[in-house]
Amino acid sequence: MTTKNTLPARTPSEVEPAAEQRHEEETPFEAAASICSVLVVGLFILTFIAQNFVIPSGSMEQTLLVGDHLVVDRITLAPPTKWMPLVHYREPKRGDIVVFIKPGELDADGKPTILYLVKRLIGVPGDHIHLRNGIVIVNGVAQSQPHAVPTTPENYRDYLDDFPSVPMTVDLGATERWAVDMPNHVVDGDLVIPPGKYFMMGDNRHNSLDSRFWGFVPRENIVGRPLFNYWSFKTPEHQFDETGVGNSIAWMGHVVLHFFTDTRWKRTLHLTR
Repeated sequence: MTTKNTLPARTPSEVEPAAEQRHEEETPFEAAASICSVLVVGLFILTFIAQNFVIPSGSMEQTLLVGDHLVVDRITLAPPTKWMPLVHYREPKRGDIVVFIKPGELDADGKPTILYLVKRLIGVPGDHIHLRNGIVIVNGVAQSQPHAVPTTPENYRDYLDDFPSVPMTVDLGATERWAVDMPNHVVDGDLVIPPGKYFMMGDNRHNSLDSRFWGFVPRENIVGRPLFNYWSFKTPEHQFDETGVGNSIAWMGHVVLHFFTDTRWKRTLHLTR
């Protein structure tokens, strides 16, 4: 004779308390704690690990376009810390695209201010650099830089393309400090990069205010390196220079209306190189 294992029948009054325990509602305190935990994690990521960065100018075309929205790695190029021993750190190297704080930037009142820029790292401490007809020569070796906009007879500018052989003047757009200091770093026609400093240039060499105009970037000013482009939207080059609530509202409306047509879909998740 076979028997079946059966569970004893329970009345509805016995089932309901168990169901209520399984579907117990979250208290306001628990909801607030959940939101705070998400905010803390998000703030930690944006502060120490990754950061959003928008390209505001055409100085890096065609590598980066105005309106590209980048995720920036803030860990790899950061100074090593003992409290994160398993994280991979390294020093900035030639060819890196880096986000950094522009040195010596002042506001309208002459007070120091923070301006983030993105350029390509051309020279590291100890390098000897000069340009001849737009070709970058580092330590006597001409560099192959297919990402850079080439120099032609039409766009040639002696100060930019034969740097630093042409004397620096403030009229060229250089800062007064750099115009005075640059000759101290020129040896036999080469610009010699001092310890702890880096030399940056935009890929759009003839439309880039870079180290040729305002000098070296200190190591501590380097923030990180762009990883990929998570969204790209067709944007006029000077849009991000506009100020005022009215302009911001008008631009937001433009983005909403033209989101699908003006988004550069092919650049979505495009790796930055």
